[in-house]
Amino acid sequence: MKPASSLANWRALDEQLGPDCLRIASYNLHGCVGRDGERDAERIAGVIDELGCDTVGLQEVYHLELLASRTGLQAVAGPPYVWHGRHVGNALLTRRRVLEVRNHEYTWPRHEPRTALDVDLEVDGERVRVIVTHLGLRPAERRFQVRKLLDLLKETPLYERVVVLGDINEWLPLSRPLRWLNELLGHSPRERTFPSRWPLFALDRVWVRPRHALLAFGAHRSPLAVQASDHLPVKAIIASHELPQRLALARPRQRPVAALDRAVDRSASKM
Repeated sequence: MKPASSLANWRALDEQLGPDCLRIASYNLHGCVGRDGERDAERIAGVIDELGCDTVGLQEVYHLELLASRTGLQAVAGPPYVWHGRHVGNALLTRRRVLEVRNHEYTWPRHEPRTALDVDLEVDGERVRVIVTHLGLRPAERRFQVRKLLDLLKETPLYERVVVLGDINEWLPLSRPLRWLNELLGHSPRERTFPSRWPLFALDRVWVRPRHALLAFGAHRSPLAVQASDHLPVKAIIASHELPQRLALARPRQRPVAALDRAVDRSASKM
């Protein structure tokens, strides 16, 4: 795996852009259980610090209060579900002002609890809707959950910025749930994140509407991230409403997002 091709764009942009851009990540914590079988929330907090993001969507959350304390981020908790001894809830950590919080139940009958944590944040004086989710393991379950999610998104005004992120659990790049989400929100870049040591599958995704607001995307691979969970986190930089025009004038040689997608796809094809 060669993540540097996509993360170089992150580093270059991060140095140039101010706090008006949302720096956001998605991270499946695996209940803070690492590859060594040890539950270590301090190790997870270290990975979150490495990300350099102001907002992080979490799945399979454990010790949320400790993570918030260690990272200095505000915690927004979804229902703290436990399923057969596994922590399966969603949460959000953020430095942004939280405007409103909603939870949506997407549980397939007699299966692991699944929800969407739906949070409105203030970013550069505007409302940005961030939805953190973790879809089920069975294809029929995921189709049911994505239909529910699409119904929710279709009610969102087109002028409102939307970020959907999480562990989508889709192993096939041409699956119906992925196609449905891509059709509504625009193509989600992909990088392989699972399993963390030798990533084979792009299970962790970020969608942004409007699509051109997605300025950078990549998987975060570090020695600590490889050990801390069975997933690698992914992270993105999302523009404010005026930033794409400013960037077009200030950085004419910067690769556009379409070029970033091609670089990510080429990197994935070599793994």
